[in-house]
Amino acid sequence: MSHRSLAALALVGAALAAPAAEAAVPAGPSGARFYTPTTPLGGTTHGDLLRARRLTGTAAVPGAARTDLILYRGAGVDGRPVAISGALSVPRGKAPKAGWPVVSWAHGTTGLADRCAPTRPIGAALSAYAFPTLTAWLKRGWAVARTDYEGLGTPRRHPYLIGTSEGRAVLDIVRAARQHDRRIDLRRVALAGHSQGGHAALWAAALAKTHTPELGVRGTVGFAPVSHVGEQAGALTAFTAPSPLSGLAAAILAGAEVQTPALDVAEKLTDRARGLYPRITTECIDELITPSSLGGLAPAELLRPGVDIGPIVTALNANDTETLRIGTPLRLEQGLADTTVFAALTDQLATALRRRGTPLTTASRSGVGHGDIVAAGSAASTAWLARRLK
Repeated sequence: MSHRSLAALALVGAALAAPAAEAAVPAGPSGARFYTPTTPLGGTTHGDLLRARRLTGTAAVPGAARTDLILYRGAGVDGRPVAISGALSVPRGKAPKAGWPVVSWAHGTTGLADRCAPTRPIGAALSAYAFPTLTAWLKRGWAVARTDYEGLGTPRRHPYLIGTSEGRAVLDIVRAARQHDRRIDLRRVALAGHSQGGHAALWAAALAKTHTPELGVRGTVGFAPVSHVGEQAGALTAFTAPSPLSGLAAAILAGAEVQTPALDVAEKLTDRARGLYPRITTECIDELITPSSLGGLAPAELLRPGVDIGPIVTALNANDTETLRIGTPLRLEQGLADTTVFAALTDQLATALRRRGTPLTTASRSGVGHGDIVAAGSAASTAWLARRLK
């Protein structure tokens, strides 16, 4: 056996050992300063815990014994080490002998500005619609880890809808959670997310075997996961009336540019769109989609006439969930009244994943829109996860 194989086995063995005490890590400064990492960053590999402190207020999931704000070492969109923030909530009561199962929850779109991170008050308000489901998981005796994703809360730009960045962040927070609280059972891990988070959870499921091989991922739930963004980008010119879609489309373009700087998005925008585009760095999604911001533009007004969108479509297609190979069980929940992530696109996604061998369950819910699918699919998805986290 090679030295590399022996080292990998040692890492897995260390991760699965069962000491009961919490790891001693720096608490870090209070307030927004917590999110600014030290130089050098600290840690030695992705998923290493950098600092932690108690999280209270609106960002703490109700029903937890405690919720802690954590900063951990991740792998950035360019592969370099980066600090990522998130939170860990643990159940009330005594942990089982093997430890608590853990669900890594990937949040839906809140925006690209640091203030939009779900562990901060404004971002917490935008993502609190999922809290009843997370509380239900805590009551079942499952820990809940929640990443803010790269560049959301912490320095650097947020690579919105960039699959490798999101997926690695969703996985690495589980490693950090285990370092922070060793009552976490790395053999019983689930991944789940909504919208952007569904996109992230599916990418995490596809990356888990190579990125975090010691994690026992038992199943993944995607609530209305984003897919086929490249295809939809080609249809922007068909929408000629002001629409909230313009704010969302601008965020998607900005995320793609983080991964592919050569896209030079600002150069491709109309004069009016270019004047509003900097707002993506200061406003959250509920502000970006309003008529006073980018939502006051028609999607057809975003890009200059004649601009070659081919490179943009190529960049977006490279992050499509339809391209993934997921070998562990997957459940997709979709509302048939969803006008953000269309049911027809999720059907196409399901067909593509099944062709690649994904063990897949789907549920379509009549009259359910985009924001309501987490609540509507909560009970069935929780029961599905429970059978896998035994």
